[in-house]
Order: sequence, then C-alpha cells, then structure tokens
Amino acid sequence: MFENKVITADKKTAPRPFILPPRGIVHRTRGHRQGPITRLMSPGDLGKIIKPFVFLDLAEFEPGPRIPMESMWHPHSGIATVTVMLEGGVRIAETTGKNGVLPKGSVEYMRAGNGVWHTGQAEPEYMKAFQLWVALPPELENGPNGSHYLMPSEVPAEGPVRVILGSYGGAKSPIELQGMNYLSVSLEAGERWTYEPPQGHDVAWVAVHEGVLRTPTAVPKGEIAIFEPSEQPIEFVAEGKTGFVVASAVKHPHPLFLGNYSVHTSAGTLRRGEEEIRRIGRELRAKGTI
Repeated sequence: MFENKVITADKKTAPRPFILPPRGIVHRTRGHRQGPITRLMSPGDLGKIIKPFVFLDLAEFEPGPRIPMESMWHPHSGIATVTVMLEGGVRIAETTGKNGVLPKGSVEYMRAGNGVWHTGQAEPEYMKAFQLWVALPPELENGPNGSHYLMPSEVPAEGPVRVILGSYGGAKSPIELQGMNYLSVSLEAGERWTYEPPQGHDVAWVAVHEGVLRTPTAVPKGEIAIFEPSEQPIEFVAEGKTGFVVASAVKHPHPLFLGNYSVHTSAGTLRRGEEEIRRIGRELRAKGTI
C-alpha cells in the first residue's frame, strides 16, 4: 500500500516526476465571485457529483467595516456546516446556544439537523475562510441540532495536515461525522504529498486557497478540482508555498431535495425541516432578534 507522506524536493534540482499514475480531474472551476465570497460549488451543480459535499465558499474579506451580524441571521436544515478559519477571525451566534469568536486556525462545525438559525460577522481585519456544507444521512437530517467549536490547539495535526473531519495517520478529528475526511494541508515550495483515501472513499476533491498545486496539472489559488470516482491515491506537489483543503468520502447514496437553505434526502424530510426553521424564525421575530 502507498503511504501518506511528505517528501521535500531538493531545491537545487527540478521536481521529480510523479510516481503514481495520475488520478484524472473530471471537473474544475473558479466558481462565481460576488463581493468577498467565491462560490466554488453548490447543491444544484457540482454538489450533485461529489455529495455528501454539496457546497463550498471561499470567503476573503479585506480590512474594513462589516455588515452588522444582527442583519445576517439565516436558517438551515438537513446539513452540517464546517467553517475552517484560514486568516483573521469571525464572530458567530447560533440557535444551538453556542456563540463566540473563531480565530485563525479554528474550526466551527454546526449540525443543523431538523432546523437551526445562525449568523456571523468577520472581524475588522483581513479574514479568509472556507465554508463547506455536508449533506446529512437520513438518521441525522431531521435529528437534533448541535455545534462543536475547535480552537487552533484542539485541531489534530500530523505533519503538514490538520484534520478537520475524519482521520489521517494517527490524528483523528473529535467531530463525530462518519464516512468522510476533510483535511487542511500546508506545503512548502517543492514539497510532495500523497493522499491515500480510506477504503470505500470514491469521491475526492481539492480546493486551493494559497499558491499553486500540481496533481499533476496545476490547480491555482481560488480553484476547485474534482477527481474521477476511484479509491486511487492522489499525488500533490507545491509550486511555492501552498495551502489547500482536500476531502474524500463514501458517496452519499440518496437524492438531494433542495430548499432555499436546506438539503434533504426526500420531499417529506425537506418539508419537516422547513416547518421547523419557520417555527424557529417566528420565535426569533417575537424576541426581536431578527
């Protein structure tokens, strides 16, 4: 079996050729940018192909004033959101009862279940983050909501890899979500890293937030690349200092039923989730929160 490992290239020589046959890229895009947010995928496009991963935003806020978080409340059901803070910080509040500030290097996991509302506001300095949505399985999509915040020191790491979901080597995320890996990786110029997905993980993708990654074709900053369905390992080489997230999973076997802020596995479960988020919305309005 191939090992997950990093090899540092000799900077005096050209990078060595790739050892493994390349795992083909079947889709790649720079998404759609609106203001500070670049939407790299959504449930109506690439999310159908790489479910349970159904949505990915790359947010980059320049220093300056922010929209008040009181005006940013919105609901979800049927999904979990995973926010990886790359630079700066964000202040968040949720109807799960959790709230606080997430600094650089922290992770927010919010399981919407049958329904939740949340809001957030980037801190005034420069902020960069990935936000991912994951479609929940039937046993969780209308279940209780909940949150798990990991401060930077609480995110498990091994070598260049920080484990957001799942496991890598001897590091395992404390977030309980089965059947998927979601890793944040940093490589120096010329470093080579091979990712071997766990058995059964036939869905895989990578998104770059800094530098350029070769695999073996170049994937630059701001692009997401989706690999062909396979359990084949994937080789990466950094062109300059490079930061990226890579994810793999057992493919979500259920159809996607979409609401404005919800993703479910059937019309009935979507209806129950939307009824719950309407109920929570009425409570928030009665309290003057929204």
